[in-house]
Amino acid sequence: MAQQKRDRLLDRYLQYLEVEKNASPRTIAAYRHALNRFKQFAGDEVSWHTANPGHFRAFLLNCMQDNMARSYVRLTFAALRSFYRYLRERAGFADNPLKQVQLPKMEKKLPVVLSVNQVDNLLAKPAAAERKNQAPPWAATRDAAILELFYSSGLRLSELVALDVADVDVYTESVRVFGKGREERIVPVGQAALAAIQKYRQEASVHAGPLFISKLRKRISARSVWLLLKKYLAATDIPLKVSPHKLRHSFATHLLDNGADLRSVQSLLGHANLSTTQIYTHVTAARLKAAYDQAHPRA
Repeated sequence: MAQQKRDRLLDRYLQYLEVEKNASPRTIAAYRHALNRFKQFAGDEVSWHTANPGHFRAFLLNCMQDNMARSYVRLTFAALRSFYRYLRERAGFADNPLKQVQLPKMEKKLPVVLSVNQVDNLLAKPAAAERKNQAPPWAATRDAAILELFYSSGLRLSELVALDVADVDVYTESVRVFGKGREERIVPVGQAALAAIQKYRQEASVHAGPLFISKLRKRISARSVWLLLKKYLAATDIPLKVSPHKLRHSFATHLLDNGADLRSVQSLLGHANLSTTQIYTHVTAARLKAAYDQAHPRA
C-alpha cells in the first residue's frame, strides 16, 4: 500500500514538472531516473514519509562508491530536494530530510580547448571535401559555414541549428540568437564566417526559413552536426574528441588569450552568471603557466 502511495506522489510530481514548471522532457526523464534510483536503493520498507537524513546519507555513499560523477550526484540530489519541496508545499510533509545532507563539492574540470592551429586545421577540411563527390553538391560548403560560425561566434549547438536566414544580418555582421530561457542576444560574426554562409546560401539556394538544411531541405538536426564534425575531425591529426561545445570553449579561451575582457565574453556566450564564464580564465592561466614552465630558464 505504501509503495502505491509513493508511486502516486512521484507521478503527481512529474506531472507538476511537466504542466506547471514547463520542464523539458530531458529534465523530467533525469529526475524520474534519480528518484527511482533512490526508491530502488531504499527498498520497500522505506517510504517518502519515513525516509530520514540517514537514508539519504547512505544513498549518497552508495552513489560515490559506484563512482558516479559528482555532477550526476548533485543532479540526483537536486531532484530529491526539489521533490521534497514539492511534498512540503503540495502533500503536507512536515520537513525536508535532505536539508541535513551535505554533498561533495564539484570537481573543477577545465574545459578542453583546441589550439588556434588545430582550429585552422579542422576548418580547412570541408574545403578539401568539395573536390570529392558530395550528396548534395553543396554539403561541404554548408559544413564549412557551420564550422566557421561555431568558432566565429561561440554558439551553442542548439542555438546554431535553430538559426533562420533572417537571423543573419550581413550589414551589422551579426546573428540574432535565442539562448537558454529564450533570451535573445546579438552576437558578432567574423568576415570568414559571413563569407562562408553567403557562399553556402548561394550554392544551396537557401533564401528563407532554416539557415542550415539537410539534403531533404529540412532544418539540420543536432545529431547531423555532430556527425559532420566527427567526419572532418577524422581527417585531421587532432588527438582529441572534439564536440561542437569544444569549439565554443575554444572561441572563449582564444578571445581571453588575446585580451578580451571577461564581461564581454560573458555577453557573447550568453552566460547568466559571470562565474560560469570565469572557468575560461583558469584555462588561460593554465596555458600561461605551461608556457612559462617551458620557456623560463628558472621555472
